[in-house]
Amino acid sequence: METPLLQKLFYYNLSRHLLLVIIACSAFGLALSVFIKKQYSQLHQISSYAKKINQGDYSLDIRDNREGELSILKNEIYKITTMLKKQAQALHNDKVILADSIADISHQLKTPLTSLSVLTDLLSENPSEQDKHEFLNRMRSQLKRIEWLVSSLLKISKLDAGTVTMKNEDVYVGSLVEKALEHLSIPLDIKRLQVHVTGEKDVKFTGDFNWSCEAIINIIKNCIEHTPEQGQLNISFAENPLYTVITIRDSGPGIDKEDLPYIFNRFYKGKNTPEDHVGIGLAMAQAIIAKQGGDITVKSEKNRGTEFTIKFYRG
Repeated sequence: METPLLQKLFYYNLSRHLLLVIIACSAFGLALSVFIKKQYSQLHQISSYAKKINQGDYSLDIRDNREGELSILKNEIYKITTMLKKQAQALHNDKVILADSIADISHQLKTPLTSLSVLTDLLSENPSEQDKHEFLNRMRSQLKRIEWLVSSLLKISKLDAGTVTMKNEDVYVGSLVEKALEHLSIPLDIKRLQVHVTGEKDVKFTGDFNWSCEAIINIIKNCIEHTPEQGQLNISFAENPLYTVITIRDSGPGIDKEDLPYIFNRFYKGKNTPEDHVGIGLAMAQAIIAKQGGDITVKSEKNRGTEFTIKFYRG
């Protein structure tokens, strides 16, 4: 009697355990199915996101704050997408700048080339010796303008492309200013401008003498163009433990407030800009100074002149 009862009890317990195992397996299988489906859904989302990126759509946000490898993958993909978006925007901006620059260059070259064409026609009409001499001088002037424009644009292009290697040498500011003024002696004499230079001979900074001279020349040239005859230029320089500072101030009409934020933009011309002004000198000066880790600022008051402040920081 006991044996059949024990067998029944055994089979009952076995059945119950098997049922529990089946239920547990079913629950596990269901959970696994849900997990796999969820993972597949996330993988499908990532795949769709990647396709959107490949099509140039960087507007989607795939960030995921949950735990797990796929969430980490999503966040890494989002970081890469953000970087690609910035690069795409920068590339677009570069294309816009290039298109604008080409248009501006074409416009800048058009005027002197037209003048040369007209002067060539006038020379072909057998003018008097006096007129011929005048025409030739005007042609030389236009050719120099074209040469300067092309040379300046090539320098800016090199700076933009990052192909310029700046030297790290001691640049004595007194010698730098003297060299720049020597280069501009003719326009200074023509306008009979008074130049006052103040600063100690041993003031210096670490940089590239020739490129720094190019920057200073362009800034002083801008001041000369905007200063009336018999005006003044004041150039001072000093140094402290943090930086070397160069200040260049003119006695011109000043810069309008609405023009002030844009004067370092390439080809920008303000209201008081002379007709023959190209608008790339200050842009090139800023690029050269920035390339050496420095900065340039400007302040101006109406009818009280303009002041440029250049700082070269110590390493």
